[in-house]
Amino acid sequence: MAEILLLPFGSAGDVFPFIWLGRQLMARGHRVRMITACIFEEHARKAGIEFISLGDRDEFEAMIRDPRIWKSGIGTKVVFEFAAKSVEPYLAAIESCGKVDLMLAPVTAFAGRLAREKHGIPLITVHLQPAVFLSVHETPLLHPAMRLFNKLPVWFKKLILRLPNPVDLFALPKVRRICEANGVKPPRSLWREWWDSPDGVLALFPAWFAQPQPDWPTNLLQWTFPLEDLATEQALQPELQAFLASDERPIVFTPGSANVQAARFFEVAAEAVKRIGCRAVFVTREPKQVPPNLPGSVLTVDYAPFSTLLKHAAVFVHHGGVGTMSQGFAAGVPQLIMAMAHDQPDNADRLERMGAGAGLSVRQFTPERVTHELKQLLEDMAIRQAALDCAAKLRQMPSPEVLLAWIESRMKSCHPIS
Repeated sequence: MAEILLLPFGSAGDVFPFIWLGRQLMARGHRVRMITACIFEEHARKAGIEFISLGDRDEFEAMIRDPRIWKSGIGTKVVFEFAAKSVEPYLAAIESCGKVDLMLAPVTAFAGRLAREKHGIPLITVHLQPAVFLSVHETPLLHPAMRLFNKLPVWFKKLILRLPNPVDLFALPKVRRICEANGVKPPRSLWREWWDSPDGVLALFPAWFAQPQPDWPTNLLQWTFPLEDLATEQALQPELQAFLASDERPIVFTPGSANVQAARFFEVAAEAVKRIGCRAVFVTREPKQVPPNLPGSVLTVDYAPFSTLLKHAAVFVHHGGVGTMSQGFAAGVPQLIMAMAHDQPDNADRLERMGAGAGLSVRQFTPERVTHELKQLLEDMAIRQAALDCAAKLRQMPSPEVLLAWIESRMKSCHPIS
C-alpha cells in the first residue's frame, strides 16, 4: 500500500476530478489523503478519502466573492496571487503527513512542486483542461484576441511566448521567497520550470476534445474526463424529481458552483425561457441570485448531480468550466456557454468546433441573443447529433487499469519527510 497525497486547488470543478482519482487509487489498496480548502471536507469524506483542511471558509469565500475573478485577464491575477499565498499552509500540511510515496497536484498547487524539490517526493502534475498547454501549434483561446495570434507563424508565436507571463508576474516573487526560506533553489520561471513535473503529467481530457501537440510534455499520459459529481452520494431532490417527471424536458442553467455574482446570468435566463415558452431548472448555491416571483415552469435548486439531472435536459447553459461541460458531453445535450475567464473561452471554442453547441461572451449574453441561440440548439438536428456523438465517444471509457498502473509506476520507494 502506498501513501498518496491529492492536492487540488480551486472550486468544485477542480476538486471533484481528484475525488475520482482518490476513489480509483483506494480501490487499488492505497491510502489516499486530500489537502485542500475546508469547504470540500464533507465531499471528500463521503467518498471515503481522508481529509486535511486548508485555511478557513471565510478565506475561500473571500476569493470567490471577489468580482475580479470572473473578468478576463484580471481573474488570472486573482487566482495566481491566491495560489502563491497558499504555498506555506499547503507545504505545512504536506510535511505533517510523514511518509509520502506520491503526490498528484495541479500547477496552481505550487507547494507540491516545492515539496518535491525539498523532500524528493515524486509528483504528478494533473491538467484538467487543454487551456494550460500553451502550445505554439494549437494555442488555447484564452482571450478573443488570440484568434489572431493563432494565425501567426510558429516561429513568431515562440518569440511572443517568451515574454513575461501572468504566473511569473503574479506568483513567482512570493514563491521564490518561500523556496529560499526552505533551502530550495527557486525557479527562474514557474511556467518554464515548474509547470510540468519531471515525474509525470496527467491530462484528464480525451484526445477527441484536444489532440496532443508536438510541444506537449513527453512524459504525459492523456486520459479522459473523470465525470465525478458525487452522484453516488447525493440523489436528486424529491421536488426536482417531481418537476422533471411532470412535463417536457427543461433547459438547465448554472453559472458554476463558485460563481456567487450571477444575478445577470439568471435575469437573462429567466427572460429567454419566458420568450421561448419552455421550462427551466436553475442550479445555484445562492438562490438569492435568481429573480423573484418566477413562474412554476422554472425551478431553482442549490445542487444537483449533473450526471443525473442532464439525462432529463433539453439544453445545458453554463459558464464553460471543463468539468461542467464534460457532463454535458456525457448526457449528449447541446450546450450554450457564457464564457467569462480562465479556460472558459477555450472550452467554448472547442465546443463550437465540434458542432455540439455555441459560446457567447458576457457582453453577448443578452435576452435577445440567448433566445436566438437556444431556439437553434433546440431545433437544429445537426447540433443535437453532434452532441449525441460526443456522448457516444465518452461511453468508450478506457479501463482505469492502464491509468492506475501508470500512476503507480511514477512512485519510488518510501519517502519519509524529516
